[in-house]
Amino acid sequence: MKRNRYSAGAVKLALWFMEFRKAVWLLEQGRSFDEIKELSSTENIFGASTPARAAMIQSTITARIKNLDSSFYPLFLNSDVATQKLYALTGSFAHDTLFFDFMYEVVREKMIIGTSILADADVRIFFKNKQAQDEVVAKWTDQTLQRLGRSYKSQLYEAGILDEKERTAERKILKPILDPILKHWLEDYGYGQIAKALEGVR
Repeated sequence: MKRNRYSAGAVKLALWFMEFRKAVWLLEQGRSFDEIKELSSTENIFGASTPARAAMIQSTITARIKNLDSSFYPLFLNSDVATQKLYALTGSFAHDTLFFDFMYEVVREKMIIGTSILADADVRIFFKNKQAQDEVVAKWTDQTLQRLGRSYKSQLYEAGILDEKERTAERKILKPILDPILKHWLEDYGYGQIAKALEGVR
């Protein structure tokens, strides 16, 4: 799996599952990314509140999908909603290396040791360690890191991996059961580390 440069861009982003699903459906119907961009701009196919928001959603969804092998399109469309959300989350992980590292190093480790609680302190420790390891992350403000943590937890909640107690300092981790087709696809196309992160295994 390709590792992209660490970015704080996720402070403005969501999982955007419904938008991801619409884009994959259009691609499977033979539309191009350029055509989807045009439809987003002229017809607001993602239902965005402003043109700027529409452009952000479209560019983010496009980047996430392009970070995945296109062979997932028919598999995604033939999956149940819970599995489709994990495909969308996989796109987010493949695009955002820091978010993937959070899932792999924090949430996965929790699942491995049998702890089902993700605490705010876990998020702070993760970012503190990353600031010590990476000069880019070291320059980010506490406010940026807090917003990133909220974004990560929000996306994990939308994908069904965290419970809905958004305003509490502790969130319950809901370990997903991977559909065998999704698991095999992840392993066959170079996303084995994401499969391990989602399953909570070494």
